[in-house]
Amino acid sequence: MRGWWQDLTDLVLPAECGGCGRPRTVLCPECRAALSGAAPRRVRPDPEPPGLPVVHAAAPYEDEVRATLLAHKERGALTLARPLGTALAGAVRAGLGHLCLPGPEGLPTAWDGRLRGGNGQLRPGGGQGRASLSDTGPLLLVPLPSSRRAVRARGHDPARRIALAAAGELRRTGTPARVLAVLRQRRAVADQAGLNSRQRLDNLAGALEVAAGGARLLASGGRVVLVDDLMTTGASMTEAARAVRVAVAEIHPYGDVDACVAEAGEATGERMTEATTVDTDRTQGAWEMAGMSGVGDMICAAVVAAPPDSFEINRN
Repeated sequence: MRGWWQDLTDLVLPAECGGCGRPRTVLCPECRAALSGAAPRRVRPDPEPPGLPVVHAAAPYEDEVRATLLAHKERGALTLARPLGTALAGAVRAGLGHLCLPGPEGLPTAWDGRLRGGNGQLRPGGGQGRASLSDTGPLLLVPLPSSRRAVRARGHDPARRIALAAAGELRRTGTPARVLAVLRQRRAVADQAGLNSRQRLDNLAGALEVAAGGARLLASGGRVVLVDDLMTTGASMTEAARAVRVAVAEIHPYGDVDACVAEAGEATGERMTEATTVDTDRTQGAWEMAGMSGVGDMICAAVVAAPPDSFEINRN
């Protein structure tokens, strides 16, 4: 009811800019430019959590962008969902080149048909796949879930609302997209405020799961983009990616694990998190040893904003 009432009052009462407070405008041109004026870029927190998918962000989390996100999330300025969704859609588009699809043998293939390794580099001699943008269904935007208590307190789910706006913008500009809100909290977690990156990972390990029936919906689409309004340490995004990988791998393990292990030799990497099941660790680890990340290559992530220093980290 609070969300409906806010929608009605936003239509009747004079609005103010969510970024700078300028009257009679939802978002002024200057604040809109700060949010969506620059090209989205890949972001990496430092330290970067193991298992974090490739993440793109539309803008640094500072000044007008920070104020806009807080106005939408905490103060219920729901009309900001549309410009925030437009910014998120730009970040989603920027990440599409990092997504791979199942090929003719169930092997992940890059958009141009060549096999892509776990480090994102195209592997020579990978062969041609059959997957394409036109035959794999819409992009599946999966918002990170808020706790029920947070949704009740705010009167709305910010990430889901922005995801719906982003999907609408993607469809408007010719990219089929839909929102699948299939992630759920399976247990309570402590407040993240005051926790460092390691403590946040431990706090969230195993906290999310895909709702019943959600895994088949995710697997049928082939292109999964995890979305949120903000990424800081990457702990929440890493846990969301783990939950999706586990759920999809259980019904679509991408080939003969033993054959991959035999070809790849000894393992060199570490497990994503202790919360991952033994069977899924073995499947995902085998693909990584073979130079491909399997289910992980079909997942990327996009956010509206991330800390400025995460834009500055440049690793080869």
